[in-house]
Amino acid sequence: MSVNLYDLAYTVENGIRQSAEYADLKKQYEAVMADESARTMFHNFRDIQLKLQEKQMTGQEITEEEVQQAQKTVALVQQHEMISKLMEAEQRMSVVLGDLNRIITKPLEDLYGTQE
Repeated sequence: MSVNLYDLAYTVENGIRQSAEYADLKKQYEAVMADESARTMFHNFRDIQLKLQEKQMTGQEITEEEVQQAQKTVALVQQHEMISKLMEAEQRMSVVLGDLNRIITKPLEDLYGTQE
C-alpha cells in the first residue's frame, strides 16, 4: 500500500492550525500587533535578530556594539509582558515542531542510524 506523503503533510498542517499551541501563539501575536508600542518594539527586536543571523550566515563579523545593542533589546523585550508571552508561546510551538520533526525523520534515523 502506498501513502501520499503530501496528503499526510497537509493533514499535519491542519492539525497544527487546530492545536492549542498554535491558537495561543496566534492570540499572543495578534495582541502584540494590536498594541502600537509592543508592535514597534517587537519589529525592532526581529530586525536586529535577522540582521545578526544574516551576518552569521554570510560569515561577517558581529561587532561588540551590535552584541550590546542586541542584549539591550532582548532585555527590553523580555520586560514587556505581551512580547514576553508571545516569546513563550513561540517557544512552546518550537518544541512541538521539533517533536514533530523527530517523529517524521525517525524512519531515516532508523535506516541510516548508527550501527555497531
